[in-house]
Amino acid sequence: MPEKKERSPAIAAAVILLVVGVGFFILPKIMLWLGDFSPWLAAAFGALFVLGFFLIFWLRAHYQRRRGL
Repeated sequence: MPEKKERSPAIAAAVILLVVGVGFFILPKIMLWLGDFSPWLAAAFGALFVLGFFLIFWLRAHYQRRRGL
């Protein structure tokens, strides 16, 4: 059982990085599409996406600290 507990955080981080990596791959296309409507909208979307990346890891660390992991 301890072996599974040690791998769990690594698997979760890998999944998060994979999903965010795909998001960053398609981010330019989305921003260009939004830029047709408004450059400010495209910039806001890009900024929120980047901030969301850090927010995910901050929330995960906060959850782990509260649970003593």
